[in-house]
Amino acid sequence: MDLDVKLNINKLMSSPNIVDMLDERDLNTLGYRVINEFNLDKESRIQWEKRVENAMKLALQVSEAKSFPWTNASNIKFPLVTIAALQFHSRAYPALIPGNDIIKVDYDIPGDTDPQAIADVINRNARVEKHMSFQLLKEDECWEGEMDKVLITVPIVGCAFKKTYWDFNEDHPVSENVLAKDFVVSYWTKNLKDCNRQSHVLYLSVNDVLSRQRRGIWTDDFKIRPQQTIQEDDLSQAQDQAQGVYQPQSDPGTPFEFIEQHRWEDLDGDGFKEPYIITVHKDTRKVVRVVANYFENSIKKNNKGEILSIKPESYFTKYSFIPSPDGGFYDIGFGILLGPLNESINTIINQLVDAGTMANTAGGFLARGIKIRGGNYNFAPMEWKHVDSTGDDLAKGIYPLPVREPSNVLFTLLQTLVTYGERIVGSTDIMVGENVGQNTPAETARTMAEQGQKVFAGIFKRIYRALNEEVRKIYRLNQLYLPEQVKFMGNAVLAADYQPDPTDIRPAADPHVVSDVQRIMQAETLKMTALSVPGFNVYNVMKRYLEALKVPNIEQVLPDPTGPNAIPGQPDVKIQIEQMKAEERKLSIETKFKLGIAKLQAEAEVNKAKIAKLEAEAAYIAEDTTTIKQDSHVNMVNSELNAAKAKQDGFLKSIELMMKATEGAVEYDSDARRVLGLGGESSNQSPDEVPTQ
Repeated sequence: MDLDVKLNINKLMSSPNIVDMLDERDLNTLGYRVINEFNLDKESRIQWEKRVENAMKLALQVSEAKSFPWTNASNIKFPLVTIAALQFHSRAYPALIPGNDIIKVDYDIPGDTDPQAIADVINRNARVEKHMSFQLLKEDECWEGEMDKVLITVPIVGCAFKKTYWDFNEDHPVSENVLAKDFVVSYWTKNLKDCNRQSHVLYLSVNDVLSRQRRGIWTDDFKIRPQQTIQEDDLSQAQDQAQGVYQPQSDPGTPFEFIEQHRWEDLDGDGFKEPYIITVHKDTRKVVRVVANYFENSIKKNNKGEILSIKPESYFTKYSFIPSPDGGFYDIGFGILLGPLNESINTIINQLVDAGTMANTAGGFLARGIKIRGGNYNFAPMEWKHVDSTGDDLAKGIYPLPVREPSNVLFTLLQTLVTYGERIVGSTDIMVGENVGQNTPAETARTMAEQGQKVFAGIFKRIYRALNEEVRKIYRLNQLYLPEQVKFMGNAVLAADYQPDPTDIRPAADPHVVSDVQRIMQAETLKMTALSVPGFNVYNVMKRYLEALKVPNIEQVLPDPTGPNAIPGQPDVKIQIEQMKAEERKLSIETKFKLGIAKLQAEAEVNKAKIAKLEAEAAYIAEDTTTIKQDSHVNMVNSELNAAKAKQDGFLKSIELMMKATEGAVEYDSDARRVLGLGGESSNQSPDEVPTQ
């Protein structure tokens, strides 16, 4: 743009409204270019708008009067697109917004592993998570409602848009749904990142205009005059028709229509265009605001100080359903993808209904000779009418119209089209909660449901990716405009908490889990693993499990991790390994003791048998009076017997000591001697006690 006055780029960045720096001629040229190029972009997508109009009519079941094959003929709208949109919305909405904690910050642990540094990072991430969740669900009261609208619009149209900006009246970020009809991009646009021109149609009341003027961000030159009406395009007319409303004429509450265009212009005269936001009144082409859409740290320069690139601030987020296979900007939704199929189904249904109507109420031809009164004859049950003709004359003069019953071929074709339509949208019996058969195994049913969700899972990931872009825009706004400290719901967050890179921010929803069953199964598996394998954070595991079950007020039932009723954590892995080694050593020693005891027991049994033998021999010698050397033999036997008994006492004492040594692991019985078969009174008698004769 060839300006009469070249502006300084630093002044351009710092000015709340550049209009005051431009002369009247440059402003008129700028306003003309904005409106003219907006109209060019609008005209380039006329065919797309007609396709979207037909899609919305199918989804909203708009009934239109028909004149073929006769006036007010059947015009049934089969709800194929409607069911598809509702199915997607019912799954995506609770999956993307699972609870009150909808923002997650991935931990970026410092490399120095300083405990205090790690604690600071964890606390900072927790503050950001709570604050951004509060901003979306509490502070921005319309955010969840606007997200709800996006998720019901995107499966029909194929794409939806949200505008994220800082509301200086409320002092917090706002994300609002922008209808596709109110967001226009250049024909050459492939994606929003590289779009050189994007326009947002604003409808503002008198108070909205005055508020902007009194804050100094709009020029005072714009004169507020009553707005009579707004020219509607095809999409706006389709919207009114679907809702059953119409735009009144000469309504004093009619809003003003402005075009807010994000475009590139060279206002500093260096030949390199910079990104600006230009707001123009559509009817008068009056420029009310021009503001720079970049900051100093967004500019990259070479060694000569020349601008190499400028990264503009991004306001709009595109939610994509199914990317267009031809690489176009506007994506495909069920309304466009299933439009021809749905129209065919509607045609066949209406043909069947019309054929049934003709078969039930068909007329015929009347001959001239029949003597009946003129006019139409309608018959009620049990009603007879008087005529001046005989029965034979009536039979000869009346010829019924040859009408057939509704075609079975058309009915079969209808079933085929509906079946393939349901396969595309994933609304088969099992996916809508209907019974697949009483004899179907549970695992087979789960597998069928999982496979039926594959198409939905791919679309859900695209929606998740777009939501991720949106929350990062909110994070960026907090970086730019958040006060030094903000208190909310008993918590506080610092502006410094938003200084790190926003790449760690993401939605708390899991893009790989798209159903409650999957979420519960995942949480149960994690809980079982955490309770059997050491090293897990049991508190967080149990919290995730209760969240998966959607238990309200979890903090009231789950013990505080720092309180007296905290869930005990698993011991350290190294400590457990040492404990296992000590237990192994203990078991090894016990085993050796038991083997020693068993060996002593065996030797004691052998020695006991020897004692019994010696006692028997001594008794035999004492009874034999014929032996000359009786006394010397008795003494020898008694000596061997005393030695055997002493040895037996040694065995018993050794066994007793070894059993006491293993006490604690192997219970020691005080009457072990009896248990071991070594009980009874000691047989270690003196030689005098041996009977002799």
